[in-house]
Amino acid sequence: MAGSSRAAEVGLARTMGGGGALLITLSGLSPSIGVFVVGSDVIHQAGTAAFVCFLAAALLGVAIANVYAELAAAFPETGGEYTIVGRVLGPSFGFAMLGLNLLTFSIAPAMTALGVVTYLQALAPDLPAVPTALVLVALCMGVSVLNVRVNALVTGLFLAVELASLVVVASLGFRHAHRGVAAMALHPVMLGAGGHLLPVPLASLGVGAAAAIYAFDGYGSVVYLGEEIRDAPKRIAAVVFWALGLAAVFQIAPLIAVLVGAPDLGKLMASPSPLPAFILASGGPVLAKVMSAGVALALFNAMIASALMGGRQLYSSGRDRAWPGRLSTAFARLHPRFNSPWIATLTVGATSLLWCLVRLDVLVVLIGEGTAAIYVCMCLAALQGRRSGASAHAPYRMPGFPLTPVVALVALAAVAGADLFDPDGRKGLLASAVVIAVSVVYYRLVLHRRGGWAHRGPGAAPEPVWRRPACPHVGGG
Repeated sequence: MAGSSRAAEVGLARTMGGGGALLITLSGLSPSIGVFVVGSDVIHQAGTAAFVCFLAAALLGVAIANVYAELAAAFPETGGEYTIVGRVLGPSFGFAMLGLNLLTFSIAPAMTALGVVTYLQALAPDLPAVPTALVLVALCMGVSVLNVRVNALVTGLFLAVELASLVVVASLGFRHAHRGVAAMALHPVMLGAGGHLLPVPLASLGVGAAAAIYAFDGYGSVVYLGEEIRDAPKRIAAVVFWALGLAAVFQIAPLIAVLVGAPDLGKLMASPSPLPAFILASGGPVLAKVMSAGVALALFNAMIASALMGGRQLYSSGRDRAWPGRLSTAFARLHPRFNSPWIATLTVGATSLLWCLVRLDVLVVLIGEGTAAIYVCMCLAALQGRRSGASAHAPYRMPGFPLTPVVALVALAAVAGADLFDPDGRKGLLASAVVIAVSVVYYRLVLHRRGGWAHRGPGAAPEPVWRRPACPHVGGG
């Protein structure tokens, strides 16, 4: 265990400012994924009301961003939700978060790499999907083990290209507007079964809004960089809100532009990929290929950011000795030159290589509902943190407490209800439930019997084992 203890003592270096953290966070959120991937899906589900669904998701994002801002300011640690929820609600809850996050972080690079291949095939149609995805994941992992400041520079350059491409999409639609925004909001239409445009039913709005939530997921992931940001407690809340705000602008504006600028709404909604179809129809084949390259670059950028977060999540759990001795020691080891959790990062990369061999639709189902479960636990942690005083030292305090996390919980319950009526949604809920159950059972049967869970991050007392709080109904230990 000496290596693990030594890693905890040396720790990650605070070499990055808030700007660098914002670049990595926004890269992981990736507005292009929200527009081109989620946006296309929401157009199919809610027609011209897609931008209303995105606005609703952004408003929910404000509530959840406040939860993340307060808790991240109180616990700016690389363990993210695993550490926060574990310290406030108890280790059973924390390990549920760890299981969901590790699954997401291992699948996300593979799933995104397969998405990159789709856009690269617009430039090179004969490009083999799986071998190319494997190469992209390997390249991504090689970049992500570098110093975090180098990664901030790399992701920042890629992000500039990504945002420029979204500006091009927005200008293309607004310059050739065929309908008004007010008309779309007051009289939204969608493609019916017979190929005719029909009014959007309320149920479709609900399903579309539920899908749009995932377009904004990632503004809180800056917490994984909390141990590498200078003066993190005072800066991290601002990064959360800037990430959400910029994501809203760079996603909603292009989406509105496409809906007002599409010459034929029926053809747009009937297309398997509405956004690329709009660019091809409005900008021509050359621009369509340039934009495909830009989206591929944006997706690869998101892979780098996701790998950074996943490696730090696994590093934190190794530092807490959540795994058998040698594994924990290895995961908690930092690179002597780059000060990065290189073994943990490469381990996440190795699992991502295996996920590249699984069908894309299966990957989507496996990680589809985990985000909502994490948001629920973070909202509960915000409520309990105020009640117990665990988050009392946070420099940022959310306004409207306790209404803010309660509203978020109600909205998340509505999202879960909408997913129950969707076949893929039900599969995703089941997958998340299985991951949570396995994670909690692991804690109970292995770590709890071994003596409990000890947080060994910054500010932790020597060998701090979590104990059940005074109120017997709180926590999961």
